[in-house]
Amino acid sequence: MANDPQKLTRQERLAAKLRENLRRRKAQTRALQENTAGEAGDSPPATLPKDSAKS
Repeated sequence: MANDPQKLTRQERLAAKLRENLRRRKAQTRALQENTAGEAGDSPPATLPKDSAKS
């Protein structure tokens, strides 16, 4: 009964969507790290460069 979408409160629906999003992002990160590690050996995962020249 708790899994019935019509019976869930707004907060429960949002919590479920957040968990789903987190799982998807973690899977994407793991895939990216696997691809990067396979190409570059023991180098750290690819990240965006930090912009140190801010105006």
